[in-house]
Amino acid sequence: MISKVITGKSFYGCCRYVCADERRAEILEAEGVRDYSYRHMGNDFETNRQQLPDKHRAVFHGILSFYPGEQVTDERLAQIGREYLEKLGITNTQYVITKHTDTDHLHLHIIANLVNNSGKTIRDNWIGLRGKKAAQQLTQKYQLIPAIEKKIALTNLQALNHEETARYEIFQAIEAVLPRCKTLPALENELMKKGIDVQYKYKGNTQQLQGISFKKGSYAFKGSSIDRKYSISGLQKTMQQQITQEQQQIKKRGLRL
Repeated sequence: MISKVITGKSFYGCCRYVCADERRAEILEAEGVRDYSYRHMGNDFETNRQQLPDKHRAVFHGILSFYPGEQVTDERLAQIGREYLEKLGITNTQYVITKHTDTDHLHLHIIANLVNNSGKTIRDNWIGLRGKKAAQQLTQKYQLIPAIEKKIALTNLQALNHEETARYEIFQAIEAVLPRCKTLPALENELMKKGIDVQYKYKGNTQQLQGISFKKGSYAFKGSSIDRKYSISGLQKTMQQQITQEQQQIKKRGLRL
């Protein structure tokens, strides 16, 4: 089992990425948040974070990737998720443990609030390294298959881990810049600043846009695989809505004058 830790600012974005697609996400356990809606879940996390408004990066997102083909019961997965958080000192706080089933490699996504229920910050120094150590200890405790048993397995697990990280980082980047982008070139320019390339697919030899993909490092994803709203049609719809809203606001200001 391999651990990867990401800390972030947006609970809504993280909950949406991890939990929104019910075709791949199965919530195993939730503490202190509503688990039937990623929107309500994100709001619950954010409400608690506001006890400590100066803590901007309060989102803990841990990814645990298991050996290829390894089978673990949901009950055991939830137990591993809880103990993983405890070993990191992430206690007395809100959390959600979610299983993703969209690949051949079983993996967990664990979201937790780094502002605890008492309104105090949970330390996150060296949290990535501590997460790796916790994963090694849990692998041994529950007699899971060590990632180093076969080099190919280690390579596959690391690739999955890095792929999930790249996918989520692209999601976060689009989430952050899209509200201020009215055109695809504007979106492309903003994402380029964050090290993300935008590629388009056209219908035949025409200039009719048919698809969009995003690339970060060596990983590329179709827009719809990042989020269904980030398909080419979804992005165009969002941008048109933003243009319409801006025009309406200008018109209202003109009427007031």
